Amino acid sequence: MATTLEIVRGISQVMANSYDGALDEKGESIKVGLKREEGHVINDSRVMDGFGVKFHGDKLIITYHGECDIKEVQNPAYESEIEGMIQQVATHLKKEYKKLTGSGLSLTKDADPNVLVQKMSNVRTWVQAQMPYRIGGMSGVDTMGEGTPEDRLEDNIKKFLELGKGPKPKNVTRKN
Repeated sequence: MATTLEIVRGISQVMANSYDGALDEKGESIKVGLKREEGHVINDSRVMDGFGVKFHGDKLIITYHGECDIKEVQNPAYESEIEGMIQQVATHLKKEYKKLTGSGLSLTKDADPNVLVQKMSNVRTWVQAQMPYRIGGMSGVDTMGEGTPEDRLEDNIKKFLELGKGPKPKNVTRKN
């Protein structure tokens, strides 16, 4: 059973080894499943896309960004394509984590993807997407989002106001 620090370090090392143009032990380029890996490197125009990860408590948030045509965005199944792209990244993370550490990485989809498409021109757009995954085996980590924000805020305000109550200092001589 890996500790939380070992899991975070393992995922961070996988990300460090997964940059665009990275090579494996055999000298072959690492394939994640992104659009930039398709076609010929010199002859074809490069597609800009990539991925990253963020940690949020016991969750791993995989982010994906890339350029696309407006015609692709108009497809009703576009969001599921983006979800599939993020799932490929998660599969790559699990495979490389297993290869690097010798133990498996458990990622459970926690919510639907959050996809934001923005227009660059009348032809080109870019997409930014995030999908949270719950990391299995993380112990000693507070779960994010427990309770409502109003409850936590009220408790903190009450604690702060309690600090102000107390006996009046001796050097205060003004009238109330």
